[in-house]
Amino acid sequence: QVQLVESGGGLVQPGGSLRLSCAASGFTFSLAHMSWHRQAAGEARELVAVITNFGAYTNYADSVKGRFTISRDNAKNTVFLQMNNLKLEDTAVYYCKAVLPGTPAATYWGQGTQVTVSS
Repeated sequence: QVQLVESGGGLVQPGGSLRLSCAASGFTFSLAHMSWHRQAAGEARELVAVITNFGAYTNYADSVKGRFTISRDNAKNTVFLQMNNLKLEDTAVYYCKAVLPGTPAATYWGQGTQVTVSS
């Protein structure tokens, strides 16, 4: 049974930091491309950051470049999102996504964790 469990969300003031974690189970984590997405109230879900299966390649949304860092620990089946210098507009539910390459590719989502940036 595939599971993606996010944690680390919460309430933080502007300029603060949070580290999100996504613990994976039920599939071969090291083969999966992992990404973080977010969805603010009333808006569409958007890609925040992506990391390839062995971590050789990362990419970020322009809105978070220089502030967020995605990383992974394949030994612990976990992907992280370090978020620094948080802004009000970073408030959203953050979701972890796994894509296992194949034909067809298999896609899995976590349940999400709320991040609220407020003064």
